[in-house]
Amino acid sequence: MATQVMLQACNKRKGAFELLAKQLTMKRALSTLGLKSAWFELVKRLGGGFAVVCLGVSISGCASVPRGGLTKDSPPEVKRAVVTERINARWDALIKGDVDEAYAYLSAASKEAYPLSVYKGKVHPGMWRSVKIDSLDCEAEICNAGMTLTYDHSRMQGVQTPFGEQWIIEKGSAWFIYQP
Repeated sequence: MATQVMLQACNKRKGAFELLAKQLTMKRALSTLGLKSAWFELVKRLGGGFAVVCLGVSISGCASVPRGGLTKDSPPEVKRAVVTERINARWDALIKGDVDEAYAYLSAASKEAYPLSVYKGKVHPGMWRSVKIDSLDCEAEICNAGMTLTYDHSRMQGVQTPFGEQWIIEKGSAWFIYQP
């Protein structure tokens, strides 16, 4: 844990937009972790209001994705956002018929148990139309998604079937647990 003694003041700038950032490095010995002078040039050229908006956007973007990736200890809303995005991307690939891309979303254990050639033999794209996430519950490193799949059957169009998927959080992201 960083203490006030460990943190060094850096990037002081006099004027209307005085910013003070802290760094966890020794003065002048290592690269600083603070803001660079290019930021202050942007402030001078574009005006303070625009720069403040940019700073707010960059801070909120950094806060939404945990440093070092997604972990079992990430906030539930962050886990849900990442898993939702990955579920939708995987199903978009399946709906397009891109089995190779969909395979990339499988967990390491799933890939070990089912090589791409086996996976391609078990997955038959072409009939799915859409998927809708109805619920998503994440506890520790496992997320359970309740979904509704819309697909076309040879005798009926637009069939809706509820089903579930499990996703695991490992290696900084969420991965689909393939269970045929």
